[in-house]
Amino acid sequence: MPTVISMTRFIEQNISKSVEAAPLAVFRILFGLMMFVGIVRFWSFGWIDKLYVQPRFFFSYFGFEWVKPIGGFTYLIFLICGIAALLVAFGYRYRIAIVVFFLSFTYIELMDKTTYLNHYYFVSVLSFLLIFLPANTYFSVDAYKNPLKAFQQVPVWTINSIKLLLAIVYCYAGLAKLNSDWLIDAMPLKIWLPSKFDVPLLGEFFHLEWVHYGFSWGGALYDLCIPFLLLYRKTRPWAFIVVVIFHVLTRVLFPIGMFPYIMIVSTLIFFDAGVHHRLLSYLGRLLKLKKTSFDNDKVWGKGKHISNSWVHPLLIAFFAVQIVLPFRYLLYPGELFWTEEGYRFSWRVMLMEKSGYSQFKVVDQDSKKWFYVDNTKFLTPFQEKQMASQPDFILEYAHFLKNHYHAKGYANVAIYVDSQVTLNGRMSSTFVDPKTDLTKQRESFAHKTWIIPFQDEIKGL
Repeated sequence: MPTVISMTRFIEQNISKSVEAAPLAVFRILFGLMMFVGIVRFWSFGWIDKLYVQPRFFFSYFGFEWVKPIGGFTYLIFLICGIAALLVAFGYRYRIAIVVFFLSFTYIELMDKTTYLNHYYFVSVLSFLLIFLPANTYFSVDAYKNPLKAFQQVPVWTINSIKLLLAIVYCYAGLAKLNSDWLIDAMPLKIWLPSKFDVPLLGEFFHLEWVHYGFSWGGALYDLCIPFLLLYRKTRPWAFIVVVIFHVLTRVLFPIGMFPYIMIVSTLIFFDAGVHHRLLSYLGRLLKLKKTSFDNDKVWGKGKHISNSWVHPLLIAFFAVQIVLPFRYLLYPGELFWTEEGYRFSWRVMLMEKSGYSQFKVVDQDSKKWFYVDNTKFLTPFQEKQMASQPDFILEYAHFLKNHYHAKGYANVAIYVDSQVTLNGRMSSTFVDPKTDLTKQRESFAHKTWIIPFQDEIKGL
């Protein structure tokens, strides 16, 4: 009986209880504005042309080979994404806007695997979650224009689901740092930090070994602890200060775009509704809009106007995937940082310094003549850098070369690669079996047996 009572209390407190919708409204506004600024920033820096128009070849995600840039019309995708982000912020035709944003942003993310970043994946996952949340029920154009869509209160699960996703991101990022390279050798920070000597005030200390270890251990503790410190009311304000300091420092040290700002504004969801009401009151004064006009004591999800019978199972499946997916690397043999099989989409943020070169040899099987490929004829410098140390990139590029030279009249070619890679300051070593004809290999979820085993050991998760 006590167990049943405890479970009932847990469900009431964390799922079904009605709470103020203000935190969800603030989150919607800040998320939409951040995404709009990110799109404008990407456009203004000329990255659309540089990354999606100029290249003649694009690396694809397995199963999404059909997702490609569409030449000059790629700008239209970014325009649609930016407009949708603004509409999300305003809460105007929210459901359509967030679906369009999710589809357009995810299409952009999938166009070229070269540009993969954890925070792009985070935005796609978060925007998918927001499709099922009533983020437009309060302080939105939808709620202002249609009283039937206006609700001052929402079930607490709609807010806790965002908290849970953020906690997953932080905790998995922290668990990923529990490895010997990060904790015992302070790698790769021992490589990166000394190059930041020109950072004001702090730069002169970045050559010191104790600083490298301090950043390494501090980063792991931060990721593992910050969700719980934000959940606890007494430590929340101090935890938020730490969040701001951590992400501002991260932004100063590393070129990771909008991610630090996204994480800062996202953690506001942990604060009590009173904080969000004050933010909305301030915003209302700026917009000459009475926030109190949205206060009606109505609860979203109550009565016959809303049916969520299918939403809860879908979100349970969604979070199950988020929890399980990062552990798929356990299905593969070998060192994860070396093979990178199961590395992406697992919140492993800035854990390694991996680089190398890959020289491709094309052999005409009929004449036995051969030649080396000049990668700069087909790839941008950024694409070549990414390709040189990632096996799925190497394989896809080899098949591109096969098709290219087949069109040039070479009907029967074999393609080999001399690939040398260094990981976290180790000596370079052979990455791909140089005797393997890559044209005979096919991309799949299976282990790539033609990767030369790692010649060292990295202990940990």
